[in-house]
Amino acid sequence: MVTGGRLLIIFLLIAAIFGSSGAQTICNVPYAGLVACKAAATPPKPPPPTATCCRALSHANMGCLCSYKNSKALPALGVDPNLAMQLPRKCRLPNPPRC
Repeated sequence: MVTGGRLLIIFLLIAAIFGSSGAQTICNVPYAGLVACKAAATPPKPPPPTATCCRALSHANMGCLCSYKNSKALPALGVDPNLAMQLPRKCRLPNPPRC
């Protein structure tokens, strides 16, 4: 059985191997948007999110993103879940998630 976290890792690995056209999404965020947000959610001193990251998050399904907060997938990719959950607020998006 593949858990949600493992499924995310498998998806990201497949996308990285075969290239991403931007058509693939996770929680309504295109793969390219996730990549654009990675630096802003990677410790120890992440930079502010880029405009590309914020545009990608503006279309996100926030409830879906919250479901990854406690997943082991994010840390496995070098992403701090707490920093990742702060990105919508840092992007000044309306109705940031309350995970």
